[in-house]
Amino acid sequence: MRSTRAVAVVVLVAASVWPGVTATATATAVAAPPSTGTFSVLSYNVAGLPEGLSSGNPRVNTPVIGQRIRPYDVVHVQEDFNYHASLYANDTHPFRTPTSGGVPFGDGLNTLASYPYSDFVRDKWDRCNGTDCLTPKGFSFSRVRLAEGVLVDFYNVHSNAGSTEPDLAARRANTAELSRFIAANSAGNAVVVAGDTNTRYTRAGDTIRDLVSAGGLTDAWVREERGGVPPAIGSPALVCDDAAVTDACEVVDKILFRGNRYISLELTRYANENAAFRTADDKMLSDHYPIVADFRWTLDPALSLSDVWGGPHGTPFTDVASVPLGQRVTAVSLRAGSRVDQVGLTFADGTSFRHGGDGGTAQQLTLAAGEHLTSVTLHSAQHDGRTRIFFARFTTNTGRTLSGGSETSGSVTYTAPPGFQISGFHGRAGSEVDSLGVIFTRVA
Repeated sequence: MRSTRAVAVVVLVAASVWPGVTATATATAVAAPPSTGTFSVLSYNVAGLPEGLSSGNPRVNTPVIGQRIRPYDVVHVQEDFNYHASLYANDTHPFRTPTSGGVPFGDGLNTLASYPYSDFVRDKWDRCNGTDCLTPKGFSFSRVRLAEGVLVDFYNVHSNAGSTEPDLAARRANTAELSRFIAANSAGNAVVVAGDTNTRYTRAGDTIRDLVSAGGLTDAWVREERGGVPPAIGSPALVCDDAAVTDACEVVDKILFRGNRYISLELTRYANENAAFRTADDKMLSDHYPIVADFRWTLDPALSLSDVWGGPHGTPFTDVASVPLGQRVTAVSLRAGSRVDQVGLTFADGTSFRHGGDGGTAQQLTLAAGEHLTSVTLHSAQHDGRTRIFFARFTTNTGRTLSGGSETSGSVTYTAPPGFQISGFHGRAGSEVDSLGVIFTRVA
């Protein structure tokens, strides 16, 4: 679905930060992206432990699973261990995470997607119990690009199993660790958490409710099948009857989500995809049921975001939740030496944003009445094995500029659409600026 929604013109030289989103020299993107779209998420524990340890039949079933997962846009698999090659050999998704290895080296977590991703990391749980400690179980994080500037943080999770008190304690620690990571790395961003949480709402001692509430998340199953009200703690488990599986039964696999100020996420379907993942003699392909959620995303027309340029280092940040609407930017600031150390903006109401460190030489451009920021050019390169922003140049509608740093061969220019101005940033930073994108609002 296309629209006439305003969007930045992007001119790129060299390769973008996004895998598969590349540009030849001076390629220009001028078509408006959609203001709305759809995507599906499948979560599936594929029981890929070695034969004899797995409760499934992974040698035979994994190639079939690889074929069956093809229609879904973002697929999170867990226990993708010793039969990983056959899963990928039968799958057609263009973007797929590299395996971390079989048992006992890998975590079994992989993501297969129709969209490019960046910033991929694996996180091993700080706490485990029993046989769950034999592999580095945990969660993975990736930032998926649905369209230019339409970025959603995806988490693929596999928590400690079991129902003994030590198991429950380890799983509660897993949940708390994941909540802390989301708070630190996805503040202000749209988020989808999907995976084998090994939790039930009915089980006393499980803290799935804490994960949902701490992250401002919505459980797709609770929303669709329970009218937004989870079953009571201590009530009978809503287990699935394999002879008559319905969407109403609760599985330990979950899909949780939230939008943000820019991206609204509407759940359009939740389903247990059991029927699509059975063998010819009507047995489960794994020892878990695959679950799916379909979403429609819609963008706030008062905002527009560019992609990000740079590397996957530093701490993520975004001004999207707090960028003022209807406010004039009165100054842009920059700290730079051989690289860009900090960028900043100040608004007429006194609001200000600063991202990066305190190194370099400070500069500021004060904007006159009727003047606004129309574009930024960014250059990147490697320093100490990390991609950093080496140079930035801001330009106003009157042609005045503020620049600093060192120009390189890899660059991008983000230009505001007519009637919009640069009013905020998103990206990653530490002592310097590692990656940077811009947020546009309408000119005040």
